[in-house]
Amino acid sequence: MLDVLRAGTVIPAHPLALTAERAFDERRQAALTRYYLAAGAGGLAVGVHTTQFEIRQAGLLEPVLRLAADVARETRPTGEARSTEAGREARPAEAGGEGRSAAGPVLIAGACGPVAQAVAEAELAASLGYHAVLLSPVVPGASEADLLARAAAVGEVLPVVGFYLQTAIGGPELSRAFWRDLAAQPSTVAIKVAAFDRYRSLDVAHGVAASGRAGQVALYTGNDDHIIADLLADLPGGLRFAGGLLGQWAVWTKAAVDLVADLERNPALWARRASALTDANSAVFDTAHAFRGCIAGVHEVLRRQGLLAGTWCLDPAEGLSPGQAEELTRVAAAYPWLTDDAFVAEHLDEWLR
Repeated sequence: MLDVLRAGTVIPAHPLALTAERAFDERRQAALTRYYLAAGAGGLAVGVHTTQFEIRQAGLLEPVLRLAADVARETRPTGEARSTEAGREARPAEAGGEGRSAAGPVLIAGACGPVAQAVAEAELAASLGYHAVLLSPVVPGASEADLLARAAAVGEVLPVVGFYLQTAIGGPELSRAFWRDLAAQPSTVAIKVAAFDRYRSLDVAHGVAASGRAGQVALYTGNDDHIIADLLADLPGGLRFAGGLLGQWAVWTKAAVDLVADLERNPALWARRASALTDANSAVFDTAHAFRGCIAGVHEVLRRQGLLAGTWCLDPAEGLSPGQAEELTRVAAAYPWLTDDAFVAEHLDEWLR
């Protein structure tokens, strides 16, 4: 599965399905997982920001991780995988879309907090069959040396996916030397670059290129504001983004899988569409209100498709911002190639079984 991760694939950041009482909705949570896998996603990131960090305080981390792993095992693809021109593993279209490995999805669990908490969460993920850990960089008071030591400790349990989280939502600014040293750790298999900043994104590439392990550490775009341009970019040291691990790809996932499969064939087409995807992401992530409605925006798209029953978050204060629903309507109408409503409608009943 780590070979699939290094080759590159589509990895949605998995949302959390809740009832109107803000209880865990297992039926719809399982339906979301089935949707992502049927759409052709090659992996799932669970227990991350899009899943809501509050699942830990609510006692939901283990149930949420377990359910995704169980459904992933239940829905393993059939047939032989084939390689695209970019070296990505892809499923035949008739078996459920491009981009997914025949070995099944790469399962990545989010881990948070100081060393003891992060290691314990990695151990839980390992016990449930996860393949890697996406390690949140938010540890109040931690130095770069502390973060490197924590990554090494977690790496003794499961392979590590590093994470450059944008400073606008609490991520620390990290140096080029940090990324070099993180990539040099043998347990680091990928880095999600979600700095939402060109200069800082390039720092990651420079660091990985200087680490001596560039061929073993895959770069994944988490820059939801710059997805297509990242996937088309030539980076320092001859590096490329192998794929994406994105909250944006938690919605309209079939269209995202098709986009990635087509990038090598039609780069000029997708370059022209890059700004349109950024425009759509602005509506989903609620940039007009400093990202306050970003999780609810994801939920609203899924609610309109019937996958979720509502936009409820664990925090009652979280919800759609004024005008955000209208913006979602606008971008869906303006960019029909970005949506997958017909695909969802065709399969919704089987996913909600």
